[in-house]
Amino acid sequence: MSETIFGALKKRIVLLDGGMGTELIAHGFPQGGCPESWNVEKPDVVQKIHKSYFDAGSDAVLTNSFGGSQIKLESYDLGDRCYELNLAAARNATEVRPEGKFVGGSIGPIGKFLSPVGDYEETQFEAAYAEQAKGLADGGVDFLLIETQYDLMEALCALQGARHVTDKPVFVTMTFKIGPRRFFTEWGNSVNQCVGELEKEGVPIIGINCTLDSEEMVDLIKAIRENTSLSIIAQANAGKPSLSDDGEVSYEQSIEDYIRFIPDMIKNGASIIGGCCGTNPEYIKRMAEIIKEI
Repeated sequence: MSETIFGALKKRIVLLDGGMGTELIAHGFPQGGCPESWNVEKPDVVQKIHKSYFDAGSDAVLTNSFGGSQIKLESYDLGDRCYELNLAAARNATEVRPEGKFVGGSIGPIGKFLSPVGDYEETQFEAAYAEQAKGLADGGVDFLLIETQYDLMEALCALQGARHVTDKPVFVTMTFKIGPRRFFTEWGNSVNQCVGELEKEGVPIIGINCTLDSEEMVDLIKAIRENTSLSIIAQANAGKPSLSDDGEVSYEQSIEDYIRFIPDMIKNGASIIGGCCGTNPEYIKRMAEIIKEI
């Protein structure tokens, strides 16, 4: 039987990939398009990106399905192709997966709001996430990663939706902002609240991604470790993005500045490390070198 990601974690720090959107744009993805559509329109490009991360040292890559929920795809008139696009996303990654490596099914936020703030009920979110999770699971991913969640209630809907259709392991990462009261999600969820609820639901691996840079994430990882003994995922942004006059997006944290905080992230408790917005295979290659030394 092949090793699971849980088995790998018993032996080493597990390295994820970096930004998918960043790489899609570098390969000509048009502004305002649907990233998931490239899973069927340009699968060779998506596979090339996955392979570049594996070649850089990633133990696991995440599928090109961040915005692949049925409700979110409706904004591109692609809601009825949810299963197809997620199945293709999973197959694009698994087809280039080397022996002993892993593929995680990326499940991002829907971008709409639950009642009473928005128009959606929890059952609608669960159904939308279930359709996405089924496509990813049927495509052969090793685990599902519900990521970049800013509303704990939505994260729990995604978790329940996924569990309705697959017995694949499901991990959850929240995204936090830093302020006078330290770390809270956009919807006011604290670190303690998120960790407590996710642990109660039996989520085996939890963590954080996006919004914060690698320096800011060091203290957040410590705060999470103080509240749990579970394995922690950490995927920092390469700083804040900015838009140039000619429409080019850049990130404020250089690769040298970014990677110098990786040892502290691991020291404070992160056991699965990766990059988020603004990071690319070169970031991952440098992170792999640091992890190897550790």
